[in-house]
Amino acid sequence: MSIFQSLIKKAAEKKMRISCSAGKKGGFTLIEVIISLALVTVVFVSLAQLFTLSVMQNLRSNEMSNAIFLAQQQIDYLRTLTIDELGAFPSVNIGESNDELIDINQDGTLDFRRLTVITPSQVANTAGFDVLVMVFPIFARDVARDQLLANPEKYRVRAYVHTIITR
Repeated sequence: MSIFQSLIKKAAEKKMRISCSAGKKGGFTLIEVIISLALVTVVFVSLAQLFTLSVMQNLRSNEMSNAIFLAQQQIDYLRTLTIDELGAFPSVNIGESNDELIDINQDGTLDFRRLTVITPSQVANTAGFDVLVMVFPIFARDVARDQLLANPEKYRVRAYVHTIITR
């Protein structure tokens, strides 16, 4: 036997040992694969639900922040008025309104309804006015003003600011 044939024979024997030892290595069974896929699916479904909940909370938070901004904006405007102007609020001549539909981002879609109620203050020794500003989601656009004022929680009021403006 030549050296060449001897090397081929040794290589073949070595290959045979490698393939035999490879067959002895444990792999995943079908049951293990199915169980691991089920676990991965449960984890991904849970994460998807968590993501959806997070998006919904962010939208609600954004809506409430905008509503509070609109209420505070109205209060700030009313603080610039004189006693006579507050007593005559809303003045249609200068475009004031105590019941407004607001498109906050100017995209052509109405976003909120803002109600403003101004009454002479009942506090003794005060020359001022009680001011109530409520901001509702737009779905309350067709609800009567009196119903919104009587039961704001029913219509999911987003901002409720009650203050006194004195002079």
